[in-house]
Order: sequence, then C-alpha cells, then structure tokens
Amino acid sequence: MPTRYIGDGYWEIASRQMSIVTRSEQQRFKDAKISVIGCGGIGGQSIEMLARMGIGELIVVDEDAFDISNLNRQTLANLSEVGLDKSAVAAEKVRLINPYVKITSYSEHVDETNIDKIISDSDIVIDALDNVLTRVIVSRKAKEKGIPYIHGAIHGTLGQLTTFLPDGERTYEEMFNLPSKGKELTPEVLDELSNVTSGVPPVIGPTPNLIGCLQGMEAFKIITGVGKVTAAPEILTFDLLNLNSFSIEEI
Repeated sequence: MPTRYIGDGYWEIASRQMSIVTRSEQQRFKDAKISVIGCGGIGGQSIEMLARMGIGELIVVDEDAFDISNLNRQTLANLSEVGLDKSAVAAEKVRLINPYVKITSYSEHVDETNIDKIISDSDIVIDALDNVLTRVIVSRKAKEKGIPYIHGAIHGTLGQLTTFLPDGERTYEEMFNLPSKGKELTPEVLDELSNVTSGVPPVIGPTPNLIGCLQGMEAFKIITGVGKVTAAPEILTFDLLNLNSFSIEEI
C-alpha cells in the first residue's frame, strides 16, 4: 500500500460519503461488527458494499465453493476462483477493497451448534441465505442476543427485504407464518422447515445484487442512525421486470 494511505487511508476511502454522514456517525460504522451469513449472490454484494462503506469488522460464513453456474450473479467470483471456498474468497476480496476492515471467515454449515460463535458480539446479522431452516436458526439466535436481523430473499426477478429489530412487533417466523412458529426446534419441526425450501430457484444477476446492496444500506442506517429503516412488519418488495412494482407494505 502506498505510504500516503498509512494512518489516514480509512477516511480517504470514506471521503465521498462524508457529506451524507458526520464523522461521528461514520466512526460508529467504523467501530461496528456485522455478520453476513452467506457469501453468494446476495451476501457477496452485501459484503462488498459494507467493506466499501467502511465497516469496522466483518464475519463472513459460507460452506460452499464457487462453481461456474454462480458466475451469472455472484460478483465475488471469476473463472480462476471456481472451486475455491466462497468465504475465503470473500475475505480476500475485502482485504483488497478496504484493508482497514477486520475480517473473519468460516467455511462451515450454520446450525444450532455454531451460530452463537458466528454472531457473538455482532451489532447486526445479515441474512444472505437460500433456505428457510437456517434462517429460522439464525433469526432466533439474533432475537435471543438482541441483534437486528436484516432479511433478504429473491426468486427470479422478485426480491424482498425487511429488518427484524430486537424489540420489533414480529419475528421472522411470525411474519411469514412458518410451521416452526412458537415451537421448539425438535427433529420433527426441523424436518418440516427443511421441506419449506425445495429445488433450485431461478435467478438473474441484478436481483440478488440489488438485495445485497439494500441490505448493506439498511445496516449502515441502523448503525449510523441516518435515514429510515424498513422494519417488520413493513417489507420492501419488487419485480425487476416491472420497475413500478417497488413498494413497501405491511404484512
């Protein structure tokens, strides 16, 4: 790194956004820690935006490796990284984008045995997952620890985004009326949840990347206090085939 960046490089990277936030607000973001669960289409973009906006610390998690079918949307990947662990690639990309970000990566499956370790001491948890079962596990632990949980999901050209605040009206399971609502996560309930998500959904590049960008911005708003957060029961939905479809509703 050129010597001119040593010491003040963080603030030079953030300089173009300093008319949007005050230095103290940006400092809060610099001091914050965010866990991103999933480093694919949604998560990769969320991770990149958080790094570029100057988050202080990131925890990134994904058990998978990149394959060629990911290249239509997952911006962290290129042909030379096919076969490499997504979380390790994400960590290296963050270091290249913003070396002032402290980053820890985990290449492992998220379940009840390790979720506490992964999100411990985080200020925000970002859901960049592709299945309901893991979302329930992560959202429950976030609620238990009093951590805002930013949910994003896509299908084809459809996207949705909302944040579950610790003191909010509804949980993830309540809002989407899941079969686990109000129940212990017994083997039978876990089986029910695993059947909610089925098959490989269609996806085109702009959809997950837009959701990832929006999740990053929601995290920025929560931590800095700038702007209005889209919080449950409000939810942002859209269909990229119809730009008039962007709306925020209560469900």
